[in-house]
This record gives sequence, C-alpha cells and structure tokens, in this order.
Amino acid sequence: MRTIVFCCTLLAAALAGGCANRTMLEPAPGASLPATAYGADSVSDADRLLQVPVQAVPTRSQELRTRSERRDDDPFDLPPP
Repeated sequence: MRTIVFCCTLLAAALAGGCANRTMLEPAPGASLPATAYGADSVSDADRLLQVPVQAVPTRSQELRTRSERRDDDPFDLPPP
C-alpha cells in the first residue's frame, strides 16, 4: 500500500513539474497591454513594465560596522516595573 501511494505521489510531482511553460508573454489576440499608470495616455511594452524602478531597490548609504564598539548609555533603557 505504501509503495502505491509513494508511486502515485512521485508521478503527480513529475507531472506537475512538467507544466512549466517558458515562452514570451504577450497579450491575448485583439487585446493590448494596460496603461502604465492611472490616467496615462501611453502604453508601455512588457520589457519596460518589468524594469524595477530605482526607488524599489535603493542602494546602501551607510557602512556596516566592521568591529565591536561599546554602546553609549541609554537613559530610556529602564527595567520593567
């Protein structure tokens, strides 16, 4: 019984793994891509819509600490009441 369940699970996983479709995405025939923003007049192509804006992935502006340093005394670090 275990062998049958294992084989069925393995077969289902193999079939589900083969479902990946690697073709270019295009709009349906007779349809167009949506506007890039609400109220925009122009329609962008798929490559432009997939580009990540700079605000979404900002660069690091601070260096990480490279060595241990003693912390300053924190006057608001109070014990629980």
